[in-house]
Amino acid sequence: MKSSSKKILVGLSGGVDSSVAAALLKKAGHEVEGAYMQCWSKGPYCSTERDRADANRVAAQLGIPFHIFNFEKEYKSTVLDYFFTEYKSGRTPNPDVMCNKEIKFGLFLKKAIDLGFDDVATGHYARVKQYQDGNGNGRSGTKISKDQSLEQYHLLAGLDPAKDQSYFLYTLNQDQLARVLFPIGEYKKSEVRRLARKFGLPTADKPDSQGICFVGPVNVSDFLRETIEKKPGEIVDLNGEVIGEHDGLAFYTIGQREGVGVSKSAPHYVVEKKEESNRLVVCPIGSEKLYRESLSASNTNWVNGPAEVGSSVKARIRYRQPLVQATILSIKGDKIEIKFNEEQKAVTPGQSIVLYKGNEVLGGAVIN
Repeated sequence: MKSSSKKILVGLSGGVDSSVAAALLKKAGHEVEGAYMQCWSKGPYCSTERDRADANRVAAQLGIPFHIFNFEKEYKSTVLDYFFTEYKSGRTPNPDVMCNKEIKFGLFLKKAIDLGFDDVATGHYARVKQYQDGNGNGRSGTKISKDQSLEQYHLLAGLDPAKDQSYFLYTLNQDQLARVLFPIGEYKKSEVRRLARKFGLPTADKPDSQGICFVGPVNVSDFLRETIEKKPGEIVDLNGEVIGEHDGLAFYTIGQREGVGVSKSAPHYVVEKKEESNRLVVCPIGSEKLYRESLSASNTNWVNGPAEVGSSVKARIRYRQPLVQATILSIKGDKIEIKFNEEQKAVTPGQSIVLYKGNEVLGGAVIN
């Protein structure tokens, strides 16, 4: 925690993680207020009403002021429109990455600063460190002085590897990290649950949220079909033999197995989407077409400046995937090329590749 009292706005989602984040900051002596970001209020799967009420109950339990920010218009234009546009183009976007960039650490952070808060905090399982000298010494989750511009902020994975969310945070920059706190980043999930019970928080035993950021536990394919029209076409194998019919290329993702609708004795996976012929190409698990040894990516963001070409890094091409060894082949503007030490299964355009050195996030990009 910080060494001196600050005015901090906590994004209360109505879940246990953000609840404990607020409690820890208040216990540390900070002037804490809570805010619920309302970004979606449609559909039978929507949990906004319940989550907002739970966030309000947490604020009341902690005795802190509570705000409600309606970001539905901005969420649609910056996250959902991007989400649907990418799927329509045959790519598979990651809405959580965009949600963090545009809403939680974009709009919400700006709102907090405009209201006079020093920092914002969320319940993400990640850590921020500010290095005070060339040896990399620093205090986890702390800020020293906004005037010490030569000191950099570093984004690290959360201490609990099973809950680490640093993959979704690679778009954060130095200005944002200077005003962001992740109070539970040093804890394991089981410890967070125990702390919630200790603080008497009403969300202590609430299940973790699932599904799309702010939307809720919706089936992605069903959600897409609410906006994107069906465009049936042929499912073919690697030899071009027709073995089924699909509803529309937008409803499938590279590497998908479940729900493809192929009548074959061996499991088949989506390996390619041919827009010009509206054909979905599938292959069995052992096919080399399902694997790639390199990729290119765009819209790269470096947390502390570009890594060096030729440097060895660890990479993750989807959330929860184990880190794999890779090499940076080239960096040209916001574009990078990466080669893996071992071929990777189902490299998916639209998803993010995030690069690490040890447990520190170097940066990331969107896979082409």
